Amino acid sequence: MKTEDMLDFSETPTRRDITEEQETMVADDLATQPARFFNRELSWLAFNERVLAEATNPNYPLLERLRFLSISGSNIDEFLMVRVAGLAGQVRRQIEEISIDGLTPSQAIASTHEKVIQLEQIQQEIWTGLKVQLAEAGIRVVGEERLDAEREAWLRRYFLEHVMPVITPQAIDPAHPFPFVANQGIGVLFALTRQADEAPVMEMVLIPGPLPRFVRIPGEEAAWISIEDLICRNADELFPGFSVDGHGVFRILRDSDIEIEEDAEDLVRYYRTAIQRRRRGLVIVLQLQGAFDPSAEDLLRNQLGLDKALIMKTEGLIGISGLSAICDEDRPELKFEPYSPRYPERILEHDGEIFAAIREKDIVVQHPYESFEVVIDFLRQAARDPDVIAIKQTLYRAGKQSAIISALIYAAEQGKSVTAVVELKARFDEEQNLLWASQLERAGVQVIYGFVDWKTHAKTSMIVRREGESYRTYCHFGTGNYHPITARIYTDLSYFTADPAIGRDVGRLFNFITGYVEPKVTECLSISPISLRSTIYEGIDGEIENARNGKPAAIWAKLNSLTDPDLIDRLYAASQAGVDIDLVVRGICCLRPGIEGLSENIAVKSIIGRFLEHCRIWAFANGEELPNRKAKVYITSADAMSRNLDRRVEVMVPIANKTVHDQVLDQVMLANLLDTEQSWVLHPDGSYDRVGEVDNPFNLHRYFMTNPSLSGRGASLASGRKVPKLSLRRGNI
Repeated sequence: MKTEDMLDFSETPTRRDITEEQETMVADDLATQPARFFNRELSWLAFNERVLAEATNPNYPLLERLRFLSISGSNIDEFLMVRVAGLAGQVRRQIEEISIDGLTPSQAIASTHEKVIQLEQIQQEIWTGLKVQLAEAGIRVVGEERLDAEREAWLRRYFLEHVMPVITPQAIDPAHPFPFVANQGIGVLFALTRQADEAPVMEMVLIPGPLPRFVRIPGEEAAWISIEDLICRNADELFPGFSVDGHGVFRILRDSDIEIEEDAEDLVRYYRTAIQRRRRGLVIVLQLQGAFDPSAEDLLRNQLGLDKALIMKTEGLIGISGLSAICDEDRPELKFEPYSPRYPERILEHDGEIFAAIREKDIVVQHPYESFEVVIDFLRQAARDPDVIAIKQTLYRAGKQSAIISALIYAAEQGKSVTAVVELKARFDEEQNLLWASQLERAGVQVIYGFVDWKTHAKTSMIVRREGESYRTYCHFGTGNYHPITARIYTDLSYFTADPAIGRDVGRLFNFITGYVEPKVTECLSISPISLRSTIYEGIDGEIENARNGKPAAIWAKLNSLTDPDLIDRLYAASQAGVDIDLVVRGICCLRPGIEGLSENIAVKSIIGRFLEHCRIWAFANGEELPNRKAKVYITSADAMSRNLDRRVEVMVPIANKTVHDQVLDQVMLANLLDTEQSWVLHPDGSYDRVGEVDNPFNLHRYFMTNPSLSGRGASLASGRKVPKLSLRRGNI
């Protein structure tokens, strides 16, 4: 990338010529038809296909490509356990509710099953290729092949000392009930012959969760073996007096969603019970490896109670997500170069005093390029500061080792008034959040669980500090969770302000959550499910009006998902009015762009790369060409999904401070639109293509890794160093 003051990306392509066949899909045909929307489930699978494609990206180090393969496996597992399980449940209950794209649950589940099988086949092909490349790089993944005597002896000892005491072979016959197989559990069925009487015997070995998915074999050359292969190659130790005729490895996934009952009297007790029920959810996927014995397959089908379940057979590896263990191999040359996030220099210039820095001017920092430690320090300093009298905090996902929780506990122990809104409905973090809630309550924190029907998804901190004869409220808003681990790989924005009007609104927000006191009016913030949708609509309608009056009209947005049909129709109306709309939607997108007469003014791209794009931004041109100082710019915790707009507590924050406004619009948002090296363009037919080669390639992750932020860099430019400025030429976004 060039480093002069002005970077020109005039040749950046993001739209594709529409084919003759696609031109037939005109507005009159689609404007009121379900075909104007893409299917949500298939769009999500298309996103995961883009993730999977990164496993073949030659520009990535080998172990990072393996990591993308592992991530794709984990993503598909969760998709099957939640979304597909939900569809299967609708089919079982004979619910025929039509999705926005016109499919019944039965049709949707058939389409998703077909696509999942295709993706699984692609995964196996990629794994086969990566396995060869890993071996060439000195990292072997072994199966049944024999190793040298020393390693064979080590494997035998490891099995006898670490595996055999933990596993429990169980005969499968009328005298032994079929064992319970845990969610994501892996098992091995052995076909044996008892040597004493030549009687056939079937045995099952379930692999306990605490055992490692892959075992590292010591030696100068790295070698790994899956736990199931290790068990199979030591079957003679498990079954003395038997001959092994064959074996088959299987894995299951269960329905893992938790549905909230409206009449739940005690939410904590309900969730503790629901978590236990989830572990025994219906089987929705059965994976079979290798040449599985037909009688053994019939046994599993009958005993697992498969109903509307997907059965997948593969000659390769099951449980692709487990490959993440191999990514930990100590080979730095096969991984991304380590990156150390910067600490905001604005705060360092105030000797690390965060409140002083915020009092001077609002601050926005971008994670992971700038350290999440600043958010933790914000709460740590509040906990230690004798002038801080109250802290209020929302907690959606905080991780297993949370400095945020520790800071809140310390603050309560210092006698401060501390309120924590702990969301129990954070999927797959329910158990951890129950644990945090218990620890917080024991320390004297007032723990609130929010609404029964709505998730509290807003990411907000509020600190009230005594200053002189009055009080000042300091606020933090995040587009991502208060989670120090995910903050290293998720790109998110943290906004700090002491604006009095925003402080008053945050107080109203917490009163709404803790006391159900719905704010009649807010001065700055938009809150769902009260006013956030209407704020977005007002922005869109304002651009429609500007377009009709001949003024420049444009909308930029950065989202994780876009699925709400009413919002999509509003964007279609804006396109028809002549508003230029550019959307960066990482994951699910149900909007169909580029259709003449309907959405020809809408372009959609998705960015997949080293970091997970996660922040949510809306920008409305407000009568001038974007980007401009008068543009209406917002950051939010909410995606453009019906659940976020109507069934969750979310916050949308207007950005008024000039420096913060410039960073969010002219740096973060613009860099996403200009990226060419990690971008995929969505076409009218639902397909995605990588952006091709251009004369001036641009990588937004590299740009932010090598350049300090506007808001956080303080006086660091006094040395004369210049940060490359991003720019564009109209019509070439």
